[in-house]
Amino acid sequence: MVVTLIIVCEVGFWVLLAAGLALRYLAGLRRTGAAVLLMEPLLELVLLVVTAIDLKNGATADWKHGLAAVYIGYTVAYGHYTISWVDGHVAHRFAGGPRPVKPPRYGLARARHEGLLWLRTVLMAVVASTLLQCAIWYVGDGDTGSLRSWQAVTLRTVVLHGVIALTYLLWPKKDPGRDAAAGGEAAGPREKTLR
Repeated sequence: MVVTLIIVCEVGFWVLLAAGLALRYLAGLRRTGAAVLLMEPLLELVLLVVTAIDLKNGATADWKHGLAAVYIGYTVAYGHYTISWVDGHVAHRFAGGPRPVKPPRYGLARARHEGLLWLRTVLMAVVASTLLQCAIWYVGDGDTGSLRSWQAVTLRTVVLHGVIALTYLLWPKKDPGRDAAAGGEAAGPREKTLR
C-alpha cells in the first residue's frame, strides 16, 4: 500500500504541477493556478500520515517505509526548485516571459551552483533521516534494520554528491570561448612583431 501511495504521490505531483501551470498561463487564472501549486505539500502530508498509520497498525518497518521517508525528504529539498524551474520554462514558452537563466557551465560559478544543489541534498538527507529516526522510535523494540539502512543510504548520497560537487571546485571547467578570445588577443601582438 505504501509503495502504491508513493507512486500516486509522484504522479499527483506532476498532475498538480501541470494543472497549476495550465491555470496560470493557459487559462489566465494566476491565483487559482498558484493555489493549485500550493496543494503540492499536501501529497507528502498524506504519505506521511498513511505511513505512520501503517506502522501503528502493526506493519513491519521495511524498505517501503524507508522509501516513503526519502521521497518526502527529496520533495521537501527539491520540490520548490523543480516547480520554479518548470514554471520559468512554461512562462517563457506560453506567456511571453523571459528566457529562463541556464545554470552556469564554467568556473567558480558552476562550482557554486553545484554546491547549492549539494546543500539541497543535505536537506533531503536531514529530513529523511529525521523521519526515519522518528519511525525507529515509534516502532520501539521491533525490527528497524531496514529503516537504519535507509539512513545509511541518505548519508552515502550526501557524501557521493558532495564529492561530485567538490570536483567542480577543485577542477573547474574552463570556458572554451574565453580561452579562444584570450588566445586570440595574445596571438595578435606576436603576429605584429613577426612582420
